[in-house]
Amino acid sequence: MVLSLRGWLWWIILYGVFVALNTWGAAVSFKFALTIAILSCAILAFFFVSALAHGAVHFGSLDDIAPGAGHSSVLPHGLKGLLYALQFAMWFYLGIEELPLASEEAHNPQRDVPRAGIAGMVTLMVFAVLVYVFNTAVLGARTTGASGQPLLDGFASFLPGGWARVLAGFALIGLLASLQGIMFAYGRNLYSLSRSGYYPRFLSLTGKRQTRYAALLAGAAIGFVALLVASHAGATASSIVLNISVWGAVLAYMLQMVSFVVLRRKYPRAVRPYVSPTGNWGAVLAFVIAAVTFVGILINSDHRSAVIAIAVLYVIGLALYYLVARHRLVLAPEEE
Repeated sequence: MVLSLRGWLWWIILYGVFVALNTWGAAVSFKFALTIAILSCAILAFFFVSALAHGAVHFGSLDDIAPGAGHSSVLPHGLKGLLYALQFAMWFYLGIEELPLASEEAHNPQRDVPRAGIAGMVTLMVFAVLVYVFNTAVLGARTTGASGQPLLDGFASFLPGGWARVLAGFALIGLLASLQGIMFAYGRNLYSLSRSGYYPRFLSLTGKRQTRYAALLAGAAIGFVALLVASHAGATASSIVLNISVWGAVLAYMLQMVSFVVLRRKYPRAVRPYVSPTGNWGAVLAFVIAAVTFVGILINSDHRSAVIAIAVLYVIGLALYYLVARHRLVLAPEEE
């Protein structure tokens, strides 16, 4: 696949803008992300209302996929199909775990981070259900499943072509909020792990504004190289990159839940500014959901290449840890 100059320019521009935005300061980048998120929610709300107003919503089409032998219209591909679909449902919520990374930037993390987490989860749950139901009711389950751009196709199904493209373009602005959040998260992670000794120390360098420019630039370079490789290698490489992000996230969720339970048991009297209302049973339930999703990805032959790729990356990472990083570890401020 030949890479066009226009693609190169878009990637460079987007990485340049968001590295600069995050380097300028946390307050500026967070305000931008919040503004974009509110705009995206408004566009989605407009989609729901306009779809109802145009009479384009047909709830009977939510299960218009012909069921296979021995299966029902609710689960046309059986439990195995449900298992395979869990990883796609995760994309509604992927990234919410990045919120605690902003605790050092918050004025009152004990109060602000829990409030923001609850507000974020409620927002995600409401819009996840509405998008899933309305988009599918407009297009039909069969068409939605085959679409590479379901939201755009949903707009185009009942609005004139020009308006549909404009509104879908505004809706895609939400991806900029995701890009901003992901870049903040990788910058924070690289910085923190470097500060603790897991990664080279130069990645924890900060500028005059106390922002993590070295980690942001390093992450942008890695992302740009991944885009180049995926573009040249074709659809298979792109699929591997996407599936690595899901499989890696699921594995991280499982380890986080294990850590939660272990810390609660080993340090029951530790000072906890925010205590999970669901406690250990909530962590166990989250672990089970993540584990089932993990198995669904593992047994799906379509994702075998991604599983092998991430297994290789984990082996390399563990080897580097045991050979190099574990001899350089120091306690970061949050660990102390």
